[in-house]
Amino acid sequence: MRERALSAPLPAYVYDLAGLRAHAASVRAATPVELYYAAKANPDPRLLAALAPYVDGVEVSSGGELAHVRATLPGVRTAFGGPGKTDEELAAAVGGRPPVHRLHVESPQELLRLAALRRETDVLLRINLPVAISGAALRMSGPFGMDPEALGTCLDLLERAPWVRLRGLHAHLASGLAAAPLLEVAAQVLGWARTWMEGPKEVTLGGGMAVDYRAPDARFDWAAYGAGLASLRRAEETLRIEPGRALTAYCGWYVTDVLDVKRSHGEWYAVLRGGTHHLRTPVTKGHDQPFTVLPAEGGPARGGPVASGPVTLVGQLCTPKDVFARQVPVDRLAVGDVVAFALAGAYAWNISHHDFLMHPKPAFAYVDL
Repeated sequence: MRERALSAPLPAYVYDLAGLRAHAASVRAATPVELYYAAKANPDPRLLAALAPYVDGVEVSSGGELAHVRATLPGVRTAFGGPGKTDEELAAAVGGRPPVHRLHVESPQELLRLAALRRETDVLLRINLPVAISGAALRMSGPFGMDPEALGTCLDLLERAPWVRLRGLHAHLASGLAAAPLLEVAAQVLGWARTWMEGPKEVTLGGGMAVDYRAPDARFDWAAYGAGLASLRRAEETLRIEPGRALTAYCGWYVTDVLDVKRSHGEWYAVLRGGTHHLRTPVTKGHDQPFTVLPAEGGPARGGPVASGPVTLVGQLCTPKDVFARQVPVDRLAVGDVVAFALAGAYAWNISHHDFLMHPKPAFAYVDL
């Protein structure tokens, strides 16, 4: 990874495919439930191909993602979720080849439009339950799913549209949770679902597994989570999870170099090639992106200043929000040094505002040992 980071045109995303496979294999071994990868985290075709042997399917949230996954992994099972599905997206979901394995219905109105297509479809009703959740980075409420009171309307619609088959419930309620609180949420969801459905049923619990950007070496406790799900599941139930960030974040690095080092109002700043238009993660999550400095051979370029101690790392954009990390201690940082930002394999390039200031796009490199 270091060799590729130093040899790639900069800025560049460098993805560790072998590391991704090893991580996915360990997650697969630890989780005795169906595992769908949430493509929104990173839809890179080579990452999708690396994950394919270890997942039961792929969760998509738009017609564009659906078309991309169908083209990249022909025949793979898909689940289509997300609010605001258009009529064209619903038609593509149920009429494409293969049709989606599960469609997550977000509201009675969406179900009515789906039923009007008169195509055989297997659905989960996405429910927004008022369960107790502590420590979540995000609460998935508001436009996501429907209140329990709306389910009766959906059941009335389903009775009049037998070609739409109800398979169970979907309840992704929060993100950024450790294994123990995520299992507490699962227990509450399953407890509620069992009072509402009779007989064999499916419950999709979504993703939400925490990734700690302050501790890059820490990982979600998949063994504890898998054991907990096994104890919660009943024989007649199919449980499904949809991890995204927690699968791919660790395999990616955003690598760039230092263009300028200067002091401003008594503080050190390093201006890097690229910016948060390539790696928006630290801005959206409000954290310092972890990084490693790879010093330039021969020392500072052109005899420029050398920063040490707390340094703020910024990009080339004309906004004070273009910050990768604030006042992070470094031993030394100089013009020409390479900076490799870790945990850049999820919600990084694909959520960034690429065309702001029309800087060049980053390169993409892959390590597959």
